[in-house]
Amino acid sequence: MGHTWLIFILTFYGQIVAPVLLSAQVSDFDIKVEQKWDILIQNGAVVDGTGGSRFIADVAVLGDQIVAVSSIRLDPGLAREVIDASGKIVSPGFVDIHTHLEPLLNLPGGESHVRQGVTTALGGPDGTAPWPLEQYLDRADEIGVGLNVGFMVGHNTIRREVIGLEDRAPTAAELVQMQDMVDQGMIEGAWGISTGLKYLPGAFAELDELVALSSVVVPYGGFYTSHLREEGLGLLESVSEALEIGKQANIPVVLTHHKVVGQPMWGSSEITLAMVDSARIAGTDVMIDQYPYTASHSGITILIPAWAMEGGTDALLTRMEDPFLADSILSGIEFNIKYDRGGNDLKRVQFSSVSWDKSLEGKTLYDWAVRDGLEPTPANGAKLVVESVRRGGANGIYHAMDEGDVEAIMSHPQTMIASDGRLVALGDGHPHPRWYGTFPRVLGLYSRERGILELEEAVLKMTFMPAKRIGLAKRGQVKIGWFADLVVFDSETIIDRATFQNPHQYPVGIEWVLVNGKIALANGDYRDLRSGKVLRKEIP
Repeated sequence: MGHTWLIFILTFYGQIVAPVLLSAQVSDFDIKVEQKWDILIQNGAVVDGTGGSRFIADVAVLGDQIVAVSSIRLDPGLAREVIDASGKIVSPGFVDIHTHLEPLLNLPGGESHVRQGVTTALGGPDGTAPWPLEQYLDRADEIGVGLNVGFMVGHNTIRREVIGLEDRAPTAAELVQMQDMVDQGMIEGAWGISTGLKYLPGAFAELDELVALSSVVVPYGGFYTSHLREEGLGLLESVSEALEIGKQANIPVVLTHHKVVGQPMWGSSEITLAMVDSARIAGTDVMIDQYPYTASHSGITILIPAWAMEGGTDALLTRMEDPFLADSILSGIEFNIKYDRGGNDLKRVQFSSVSWDKSLEGKTLYDWAVRDGLEPTPANGAKLVVESVRRGGANGIYHAMDEGDVEAIMSHPQTMIASDGRLVALGDGHPHPRWYGTFPRVLGLYSRERGILELEEAVLKMTFMPAKRIGLAKRGQVKIGWFADLVVFDSETIIDRATFQNPHQYPVGIEWVLVNGKIALANGDYRDLRSGKVLRKEIP
């Protein structure tokens, strides 16, 4: 009898107590001999999302939770499925705090994101979000989703509902109506409020309106995220505006997809990052998210002055019939081509989607001008921008940023990694490569090859930092009792393959992805299991 008990004690110590001593993690319950784990990830180097050093450990999953993180090898016979992670990194699933989830109901599996290692995505950025929110979330729940998704309340969406595309301040009654809609969105599960002050109708909003609406989400523990009013010549003033909103509303702030656009402003990240530091010292909780590319993506109308777009496309085309207004509009577009998104070269404006002429997708304003026998000047480029709107609009990729600013922003301790990507079906249009490659690009290019970030820091910036900013419970770390959103990747081979010339390419090096304890990517093969959850913020 004594001998039997000695064996039991030694076995118990080896499987439970020793891992506690070596990995500083403890289970909420004892793992008994007869216990069966659903999945056991063995021999991987765990980068746990805290920013701490990696350690070799086995990770056991039962249901949707991590139930063991052990530096002593666990018995594979206790698991239904074993993943050999030898020589690989085991990390939390990546949390994309800025995702365009508009195609979600048509692409519920989210394959383009899951293949990047993304297990949670926050939608409704740049001021645009589903409305009514609860109805949309219920539908997503009904069909099932392949990754965890949450949403912001979109300021542009709400302003459009109440005021339309008018360039004016809301009346007192309209402001109350907008506040009520923000409140409704938070009650229905939104995580905060987003603005897109570069776009209509958000461009027409003044500071007082933005503070009033942002204040509504504060009692719910929400945060404010802003596509700045300007990211080129007006960048510094726009950063200041976002910080002022945070100060006056007493709300956490995210400068979303922070960038410096246009050659005249290159290098200004030194100033904007100093502004962030100063604001934090003064008490404003401000952070940044960023995608790792020197080109942005937006509708072609981003090159058109906001005043010219008041009332929408039809109003713009009517103004173009007035020679005086037309001259002002074209001059404004030409200015933006020279000094802002256009990068002072028609070759830097690349079409991503053109419904009325698919042959232009992947081509540039320069290519279009030459094809039509026009001299490729900014003035002629401005005329083609209006013509594109006349024919039905287009989306573009704008190569107008500097690598130095990208690296400086990425290195800042308050910067999180986010894709600003859109869920996409393989072969659909000519999208920005960030839709396929953001997270592997950071890990492969900026961490491994350039050494801009240590691997552990890079993982922190794409896991626990955004999870904490959003307010997600038990996501973003490899930790006992937390949700089993996990990624197994090869740190020596991980890299993006999507390019501006050939964007429809999945990354390499991401081998396994678990979403709530279910294997969504197995040895590189995607499984449409729909194990994601629609995440609704709980009311405090």
